[in-house]
Amino acid sequence: MVWRQQLERLLEVGRMRNVVLQVMPLHRETHPGLDGKIELLKFEDGTAVGRSDGAFNGRPIHDPRHLRILELRYGAIRAQALPPGESLAFIEQLLGET
Repeated sequence: MVWRQQLERLLEVGRMRNVVLQVMPLHRETHPGLDGKIELLKFEDGTAVGRSDGAFNGRPIHDPRHLRILELRYGAIRAQALPPGESLAFIEQLLGET
């Protein structure tokens, strides 16, 4: 029951206009997200801060060159994941199987 509720919530959030939800298929043996989460915050004044469990010892970074590395890793993750429409269809399929 909890699994169903989680899938239903993912569908609800994934259909919001300001949300992009992408699922990483299990058959992708390797991708830059395996080292842990990536966090990037960009502010209106043009500054940014980032952090990754698998890079820079997990410490917050401000250096533009290091932030670019995190941005490239994030982009690679998105490129390897299912597109948003396919991701929602995948979740719907899982929901139908539960």
